Amino acid sequence: MNKPTLITLKTLTWLVCLYPAAILTYGAVTNNLGPDPTANIEFSTGLAALRLLVISLAITPLRKLWSRLSWLIKFRRLLGLFAFFYASLHMFAYVGLYASFDPNTMYQDVLKRRFITVGVAAWLLLVPLALTSTTGAIRRLGGKRWQMLHKLVYLSVCLGLLHYWWQVKAGVTTPLGITLVMAVLFIARPILDWWKSRRISKPSPA
Repeated sequence: MNKPTLITLKTLTWLVCLYPAAILTYGAVTNNLGPDPTANIEFSTGLAALRLLVISLAITPLRKLWSRLSWLIKFRRLLGLFAFFYASLHMFAYVGLYASFDPNTMYQDVLKRRFITVGVAAWLLLVPLALTSTTGAIRRLGGKRWQMLHKLVYLSVCLGLLHYWWQVKAGVTTPLGITLVMAVLFIARPILDWWKSRRISKPSPA
């Protein structure tokens, strides 16, 4: 892929990733966030974080399936950092708008409300991943240790999905779509690894 095309695609990626934040900002400025603005902010930022995490995790299986898509790897870090950005907005919206920066309220919520417990855990797992997302961090940690550390993203996504399911009312299936997508990615990963290793080990015809 040539450089101008890559720059164009990265610009479009930035615009798409910033779209949820722009919509929320516009809604706040125009006082058009619905009857429950806090709930709207929490839902929108949380969903954006999950979607971006799932999309970033889909890049590796897609590259293994179609070698022509190897250029997608250049977008994985950007998508992951935007996912952390929205996850942090989601967390800080809870801290400021729901808990009113009260440590005791937050402590009691984490202890007694399971969807908050797993939500906080999911965000905490993303923190070291965001801090070690730079090229310098990869070099200091070493490729193997860096890869092991960044496998925490799978646990974070699982906890994020659990947070989503436990937050909605009983009988609501809104989280089902993104959960199924993530399940397919989990199943596809070992299958693609096996398929790729078989292709490599298969002897070429004389």
